[in-house]
Amino acid sequence: MAELIGFAIALFHILGLISSLHSVMSTRTSQGTIAWVVSLNTFPYLAVPAYWILGRSRFKGYVKAHQASDKLVDDRRQLFEEELAPYLIAPTEVLPAGRAAEKLANMPYLSGNNVDLLIDGEATFTSILDGIDQAQDYILFQFFIIHDDEIGRRIKTHLIAKAGEGVRIYFLYDEIGCHDLPAAYTVELQAAGIEVYDFHTSKGVGNRFQINFRNHCKVVVVDGKVAWIGGHNVGDQYLGKSPKFGHWRDTHVRIEGPSVLEAQASFAEDWNWAAGRVPELNWKAVPSTEGDKLVLIVPTGPADELETATLMFLHAINSAKNRIWIASPYFVPDESIVHALQLAGLRGVDVRILIPDKPDHLLVYLAAYSYFDEAGRTGVRFFRYTNGFLHEKVMLIDNQVATVGTANFDNRSFRLNFEITAVVMDQLFALTVEQMFTDDFENSREMRPGELDEKGFGFRLAVRLARLSAPVQ
Repeated sequence: MAELIGFAIALFHILGLISSLHSVMSTRTSQGTIAWVVSLNTFPYLAVPAYWILGRSRFKGYVKAHQASDKLVDDRRQLFEEELAPYLIAPTEVLPAGRAAEKLANMPYLSGNNVDLLIDGEATFTSILDGIDQAQDYILFQFFIIHDDEIGRRIKTHLIAKAGEGVRIYFLYDEIGCHDLPAAYTVELQAAGIEVYDFHTSKGVGNRFQINFRNHCKVVVVDGKVAWIGGHNVGDQYLGKSPKFGHWRDTHVRIEGPSVLEAQASFAEDWNWAAGRVPELNWKAVPSTEGDKLVLIVPTGPADELETATLMFLHAINSAKNRIWIASPYFVPDESIVHALQLAGLRGVDVRILIPDKPDHLLVYLAAYSYFDEAGRTGVRFFRYTNGFLHEKVMLIDNQVATVGTANFDNRSFRLNFEITAVVMDQLFALTVEQMFTDDFENSREMRPGELDEKGFGFRLAVRLARLSAPVQ
């Protein structure tokens, strides 16, 4: 027995050493690498299994599927590019910040779009349900969380009704986000002829125990002509019906025009990973008759060669000349983002960070105090939203660019989640977003310098410890 125990101890330490070498060669951040190397060699009995479940930062299985999907859509790619050609704009018409965003997205800004700002759940779900009801050919439906509650059942009823009319429906959800979705919900959809898949990040031998990567996207596409992107998941709480959180402050956008095909391309890649094929879709660009806004869709995720989400946010902050306003429910950035915010404040940019006052995750709530203490010294202002729970993910850069998407300001969205963001370059739309922010600031309290120092020792210690856990939040 003693020999067996000794063998097991030796094996764990050998695996810890091997795993730490793997971490050195593959973990994207130095902080993450150091944390894993220390824990893998100090506490290998717990750290080794944790590392192989949570430690990877690149979703290599998806990379191979992405390459395969490129081959599958090669015959459609020329058509896709030809269709978008009339809506491309001259490089001189794109701001420098926009040109970098195009390269990160590997997609161009396109003209001919109309964009509606959808504030809170009632406006968002009314618009989505109306879009579902108007579908003629197909519906692409993808959410991180779907609940089997009143709004979840309404969505299901509308989708089943459209399936009965012969509309093709592709329904994709994240199995971790939807861990409590009863099987009966998806079975009923499938019985109606709807194709249903979970994203299945653990698919494949190499990913068998991998639960770290999640598809956080919330996207609906109808007929390749209209798309919805934003922060809402499907559930009654997103309509403000949660007894715990009350009013739920969130934002979506409805996009009509050629840029919908960019959102559709992102969905097609995710569907190919989950289902092993690319669905037959409409790739003909249809311009909006109601607007002519420039829109770029930026999908990001752990299969990207670069840390696309991190670079996107860094570039937005660094490119801001007059202001950058950021709303995020989870604000746990890495050092590069903090430094960019500090520099923006030092050069006189109006930097405002809007976060919830009511905690959803305690560690995130506590860690935000440390960032205020650090960035606040350079003029960065922090506001805590007090009228319910703030869940929107929105940025306003100067007076012309606004983003609405699914990515939070945390390590998970920067490096581990699949996310999608709509970037709109239009002064009138930016003015609408500005008014939304102004209303939100009026329902917030601005954090004061020295606020953390006024707290007790226990609270300040908890803040520092929460900051240490930032890389895994």
